[in-house]
Amino acid sequence: MNPLSLIQKVFLLLAGLSGAINILLGAMAAHWLKDKLNYWELGTFETAARYQMYHTLALIGLAVMINFYPSKLLNWAGIFFILGIAFFSGSLYLMSVSTLVHRPGLEMLGPITPIGGASFMVGWMLLALSIVLNWKSR
Repeated sequence: MNPLSLIQKVFLLLAGLSGAINILLGAMAAHWLKDKLNYWELGTFETAARYQMYHTLALIGLAVMINFYPSKLLNWAGIFFILGIAFFSGSLYLMSVSTLVHRPGLEMLGPITPIGGASFMVGWMLLALSIVLNWKSR
């Protein structure tokens, strides 16, 4: 078995941390925030958590794929997934609790959310492109 590259270790480390944070925030939403946020805010929080977990799992998948299709494109895909988690999920988490933490200014983060969404899309496109470019090499 090949030793893990630095990028694989980073992806797995961040996936582990992101997964743990995601479970913590999900439990917080289910047990504490459900009675403190309105329907829209709770839905926004849950969307952030869902997309964070999807892309946490995608990071794990990329770390494995790099062994089979070593590619700078896969490295960049993971970086864009990480940026997406930070900007998309992070901004949604903060905006959904802005009234609860008495920081209405956090709603200004709204324009950051699409940057995170675009980062997710770029990551998925880079993943697909890396497979297409490696299609005939194996």
